[in-house]
Amino acid sequence: MTQSQPGAAAELRRDAAALTADLLRFARTLTNDAALAEDLVQETFVRALASIDQHRGEAGLRTWMHRILHHLAIDRSRRSARELVVEEVERRWQDDAYTVDPEALAGAATERDEIEEALVRLPFHYRSAVVLHDMVGWTVAEIAEHLGIGLPAAKQRLRRGRMMFTTSLADGAERRRELEGVPMRCWDARQMVSDYLDDDLPDEQRRMVEAHLESCPTCPPLYASLVHATDALVTMGSRRDRDDVVPPHVAERIATMLR
Repeated sequence: MTQSQPGAAAELRRDAAALTADLLRFARTLTNDAALAEDLVQETFVRALASIDQHRGEAGLRTWMHRILHHLAIDRSRRSARELVVEEVERRWQDDAYTVDPEALAGAATERDEIEEALVRLPFHYRSAVVLHDMVGWTVAEIAEHLGIGLPAAKQRLRRGRMMFTTSLADGAERRRELEGVPMRCWDARQMVSDYLDDDLPDEQRRMVEAHLESCPTCPPLYASLVHATDALVTMGSRRDRDDVVPPHVAERIATMLR
């Protein structure tokens, strides 16, 4: 049976206190920033109120709001990661001592796999500017019009995108030299380490992962960290020592919105 919009809205207002506490616990598991967790909860209520007519009862109201908060947290995470990538690359290019090996980069630039792997590391906004301009042949003005941004912003995206692509391609070439002779690509092995941790790999794949871990310079620390992180979550889940107290200012903001 589907739930009508007035019923869902009434349930939202009736259970606001319990939902706030529940969502705040969930948000705190997704971010270690208390202020950000509170913002995510408040924004979740804003989104829920704005789209309450889309709730039809296939999932409970609590589950529906958890999904909203989860998507909001993912969006925040993507924005933060994109900003960090851009800032890091620009810092490297601003350093007069920074350079790359042009011969190694030229070799990598002839390999389609290397180019695609370097491109996929770019944040979408900058990757699209580079692809549209340098591969498709659009002008910067056409890119600006298509993306709905100003010409200076389009030029900045292209400039930053080219810098990030060059750095990404050079890093990839250097990485290939370091891993020469190592069985399996790192990403192939890393996609298997979760199943390896759970002892859920066929014997042949398990041996391949172990051979990679024995010779790769970077994957063993990642695997060890994965083990420690997983153990920490298991321990935390067994303790169930989450804080159920909702800060008064958060409760008041939610109550004001619902009124």
